Amino acid sequence: MPKVKRLRGGGRGGGGGGEEAHRGATMALAEQILQGDAVRQSGRVKSRDRRQEAEDEYVDERLSRRILEQARIQQEELELEYGLERGPENKSAPTTVLGSGSRDSDSEGEEWPALGQGGEDEGEGGAEVEVDPEDEKAMQMFMNKNPPLRRTLADIILEKLTEKQTEVETVMSEVSGRPMPQLDPRVLEVYKGVKEVLSRYRSGKLPKAFKIVPALSNWEQVLYITEPESWSAAAMYQATRIFSSNLKERMAQRFYNLVLLPRVRDDIAEYKRLNFHLYSALKKALFKPGAWFKGILIPLCESGTCTLREAIIIGSILTKCSIPVLHSSAAMLKLAEMDYTGANSIFLRLLLDKSYALPFRVLDALVFHFLRFRSERRALPVLWHQSLLTLAQRYKQDLASEQKAALLELLKVHPHPQISAEVRRELTNSTSRDLETAPPAPAMD
Repeated sequence: MPKVKRLRGGGRGGGGGGEEAHRGATMALAEQILQGDAVRQSGRVKSRDRRQEAEDEYVDERLSRRILEQARIQQEELELEYGLERGPENKSAPTTVLGSGSRDSDSEGEEWPALGQGGEDEGEGGAEVEVDPEDEKAMQMFMNKNPPLRRTLADIILEKLTEKQTEVETVMSEVSGRPMPQLDPRVLEVYKGVKEVLSRYRSGKLPKAFKIVPALSNWEQVLYITEPESWSAAAMYQATRIFSSNLKERMAQRFYNLVLLPRVRDDIAEYKRLNFHLYSALKKALFKPGAWFKGILIPLCESGTCTLREAIIIGSILTKCSIPVLHSSAAMLKLAEMDYTGANSIFLRLLLDKSYALPFRVLDALVFHFLRFRSERRALPVLWHQSLLTLAQRYKQDLASEQKAALLELLKVHPHPQISAEVRRELTNSTSRDLETAPPAPAMD
């Protein structure tokens, strides 16, 4: 028989003692096996585990709502990113009014024109934008009766090609005796194919040949081959993303002015609203705010033909997006100095409602903008009075006492039954910047 190993710590006694020790070890081992299913509690409990259990125990109602809201926003961004349109059943339908809820004291019965009843963003594929006929008629009185011809990318390219081709061909002929080479026929064939793709584009990847257009020195000429006026709305949005990210501000300004703005105006004129993708393109174009103002907003006002519907839809973007104060200040200065159209009042009011810390030069230009109407004999639209009220509400303490006195005199020339009283109350019940900065009077002995 094999030897039974002596247990550690066992006595040196005879065989009987060894068998008892062996039997005791066997019993202890059996008990250990039977108790193996039970988890022995450790004496050391980590506080991190307790915190994790407490966090995983429940999620309160408020946090659940926030999680669901963020998930919805991310889903909408993904749909927008890949050009997917939401069905009518997924669209919310709040009514948005320009400037509603943002005034300190709204005048009675005087609201900004509502931007339709459908769509979360006005013009984002929602219902037709309704405007007040009286406001539209008042704006038409200040529109340019002989507007300049609108120039598109095709007009600019043809003019440039004609001028430069004649000039460069002459130089090339004098230097090398050979005419200037034209675009390679293979390049023309490629971008004519790109044109066909963009005219039917809905979602998905764009052709690589189109993505490299911003890097080309003759990008306008190549873009002309693709015929931007035939692009689908989804393709226009994707193109705006590419060009706003890859072009310098000056070049992006030209793209906005020659390609995006004409398409937006044509869409509004035809459908009385703005396509969802085109509205998103206008918002995406604000990636370069300087180019946006110089290429879209300022030319729109300078044309003298901006309608009330166009001003409402494009102006709603100003309320939804964050814009640096320097770009907004420069735009307000330009709007205040140019010839007046009704659209000026809408854009000025929306920018004033952002309550920037404006330089005194901009405030002085805004005051002078209103004082120019002292000799105006035509009836001013309600939009003009509302923009004056916004100036008084937002910057009453930044105006000089002389400016306030001049504006109070202006109210006598162009009164409004409800709004003028509000403007007068704001101006008279506030301190002036010249009084605030005046040195304190010497103390009496």
